[in-house]
Amino acid sequence: MSLWQIIRRLLPFVRPYRSLVISTLLLTLVGSLAAQVNPFVLRYTVDTVQGLLNRGQGLAEGWHMLLWVSGLLLGKELINTGITFGQKYYGEKIRISVSGALAEAAVTKILGYELGFFSEGGNQTGKLQTRIDRGVESLMKLVQNFFIDILPLFANAIVALVVMFFANKWVGMVALAVLPVYFWLSYRQADRLNGTRRNLRSLREEKNHGLISIIDSIVVIKSFVREAYEGDKQLAVQDRLEEAQLSTRRTNFRYDGLKTFVEQIGVVAIIVLTAYLVLDGQISIGAIMFHILLFNNVSAPIRQLHRIYDEMNEALTYAEGFFAILDADDQTERPGPLRPAHLYGRFELRHVDFTYPSGTAALHDVSMTIEAGKTTALVGLSGAGKSTIINLLCEFYRPNGGTVLLDGQPLSEYDTHALRQQIGLVLQKNHIFKGTIEENIRYGNFAATQAEIEAAARQAYLHDQILDLPRGYQSDAQQLSGGQQQRIAIARLFLKNPPIIFLDEPTASLDAIATEQIKNSLDAIKQGRTVVIISHSLAQIVDSDCIYVMKKGEMVESGTHLQLYEKRGTYREIFDASARSLNIEKLAKTMADDGDEVLDTAL
Repeated sequence: MSLWQIIRRLLPFVRPYRSLVISTLLLTLVGSLAAQVNPFVLRYTVDTVQGLLNRGQGLAEGWHMLLWVSGLLLGKELINTGITFGQKYYGEKIRISVSGALAEAAVTKILGYELGFFSEGGNQTGKLQTRIDRGVESLMKLVQNFFIDILPLFANAIVALVVMFFANKWVGMVALAVLPVYFWLSYRQADRLNGTRRNLRSLREEKNHGLISIIDSIVVIKSFVREAYEGDKQLAVQDRLEEAQLSTRRTNFRYDGLKTFVEQIGVVAIIVLTAYLVLDGQISIGAIMFHILLFNNVSAPIRQLHRIYDEMNEALTYAEGFFAILDADDQTERPGPLRPAHLYGRFELRHVDFTYPSGTAALHDVSMTIEAGKTTALVGLSGAGKSTIINLLCEFYRPNGGTVLLDGQPLSEYDTHALRQQIGLVLQKNHIFKGTIEENIRYGNFAATQAEIEAAARQAYLHDQILDLPRGYQSDAQQLSGGQQQRIAIARLFLKNPPIIFLDEPTASLDAIATEQIKNSLDAIKQGRTVVIISHSLAQIVDSDCIYVMKKGEMVESGTHLQLYEKRGTYREIFDASARSLNIEKLAKTMADDGDEVLDTAL
C-alpha cells in the first residue's frame, strides 16, 4: 500500500475527531510562524551590535536593546511551550483514540467472520495476533509522526522557505534545490526496501506463530524429547529474521549517509553564498545568521526523517496485513431473513459436497435426513466427515455444492445468530475461558440465576466437586482437570436448554463412572429434542433412532443398530472392532461368573 492509500483508509477512523485535528492544525500554523522569530531577532541583534561597534558605542548605548531582545525571546518561548504542549497533547489524543477505533474494528471483524477465514494458511492465531498488534502499533506511529512530528516540521520548513525567498531569491533557490535530491533518495530507499519489509513481516508472523505453537504443544514436545528439534526450528526462523533485519539496516545506513551528505552540501552552499553577498555589499552580516537559521528550519524535517522514516515504512508494510483483515468481507457471516422463535430441528442434506479452505475434500454427494425430536448418530472412522456435517449444520461453513434444509427452508436463509441461539454444542475439547467456574457455566445463559447455575452443574455431576474447592464456584476454571472442564461445557448445554443438540464425543475425556453419569443426564435432556451425536462409545449410539455410517466423506449405510449390524457392512466392522477393543468376551464372562456366585450365595 502507498502512503496515500493508507491515509485514505485511516480517514474514516480519524473523521470523528475532526475538532481535535483542526485544533492541532491551527496550533501547528501558529507554531510554524513562531519558529521564524529567532532568525529575525538574530539578524536584528547582529546588525544592531555591528552598527554600535562601528560608531564606537558600547554597552551603555546597547543595554536597552539587549533587554528588549531578551524579553521578546523569553515571551516567544513561553508561547511556544504552550503551543508545543497543545500540539503533542492533541496529537497524542488523536493517536490513542484512533488506536482504540482500529483495534475495535479488527475485533468486530474477526468475531463476524466464518470459520473458513481462520482455516486459511495465513490466518493462524499467532499470525493474526502479530498482524493486528503490529498493524495497529505501526499505524499509530504514522498518526503520531504526522500530527506530532512531521506536520509541525514541514509547516516550519514551508514558512521558512517562503521567508528565505522573500529575503533573497538566490539563497531561497539554493535551499529549494537540495530538497528534490533528498526526496529522490528517500524514494529510492523505499523502493529498495519494499520486498524486504514484506519478508520481515512474514518472518515475524512465523516467529510468533512458532512460539505459540511451542507453548500449546509443550507436553507433546517434552514427551517425545523434541526440545532440541523445536529449538532448532525456531532458531532457523530467527536466523532468517536477523539476516532480513541486517539487510534492511544496511540499505538504510547507505541511503541515510547519502541524504546527510546532501543536507550538508546545502548548508555549505548557504554559508558560501551569503558570505559572498555580504562581501559584495548586497546583504548585512546579520543576514548570514538569518539565512542559516532559516535553512535549519527547512532542513529540520530532513534530519527528523532519519528517525521516523523506518517507522513510516513499517506502517506501509504492516498496514497491508492489517487492512487485509478488515477487507475479508467475502468471509463475513451475513444475517438471513429467517428468525423463527422456535425450531423443530428437521435437517435434510441433499447431495452435499464440501471442501475446507485448506483444500481438504471432506464430503462427497452426502444425502441424509435428521428427523425432528429424534436422536441421530454419525458413525465412522476418524476423518470420515462426521464433524464436518455438524460444522455445516451449525452454519460454521457452507457447502460447496448441494443443499442443506432446516424445517423445510434452506439453512443459508436463517439468521446465523438466531439459529445458533437454538443449538447446543458440546465438543470433544471445549474451550474454557479465563475466569471463574460460575462465569464459564453462565456463558450458556447470561441471565441465569445462581440456583440455575448450580442446577446445571448438578446435572453435569460437577456440583459436589465444585463445593470441594477452596473458593467453590469462584475458583479459576482453567485450573480444573480436563474431565471437569468437559463437565463445565456440558453444564453450559443444560443451562442453555436448546431444542437442537449436537454432541461430538461429549464424554471422550471422562472416566467410566463420569461417562455413565453424563450419559444418564444426556438421555434425560434428549427427550423431545433433535439430537445429533458423534461417539466411538457403543453405549451412546446403539439406542439412537437412526445411525448414519460415514466412510471417506461419503454416507455408505443408514438404519437402526440392529438393521446395520445384520447388514454385515461397514457398521458391523466398526462395531466388532469396538467390541474387541473393549474385550467384551472377557467382560461378559466376568459378569456371568459374578452372576453365578451371587446365585450360589442366594441358594
